[in-house]
Amino acid sequence: MEEPDLTGGLVALLGLRIDEATADRVVIRWAVRPELHQPFGIQHGGVYCSVVETAASVGASLWLGDRGTVVGVANQTDFLRAVRDGELTAVGTPVHRGRSQQLWQVVITDAEERLVARGQVRLQNLSSGG
Repeated sequence: MEEPDLTGGLVALLGLRIDEATADRVVIRWAVRPELHQPFGIQHGGVYCSVVETAASVGASLWLGDRGTVVGVANQTDFLRAVRDGELTAVGTPVHRGRSQQLWQVVITDAEERLVARGQVRLQNLSSGG
């Protein structure tokens, strides 16, 4: 199976840095910058959703390994604190890893370790046999 590109696509567009990626924990950092703001000058909620989805998908894929691939089937993200600038950190960890589905939670904090957003993603495990 081909290794996924963890540096291109949306990851690159958002400026995400994957600092740690294992089957048990994924850590992503990025800088909040004007091009990621919504019209009122704060981090766009879609960025949080994308980071939550990315962290969960990377970790879930690493856990499933060569047994197949994963696809997200639900993403629920809560926005808790407005952020205009600075660096944010997302930490994803598994809640449940089963035969057919996984559930991952992701916590996003600012440089002062204040909770900014949190989310969870349910993923379907697709077997490599079809």
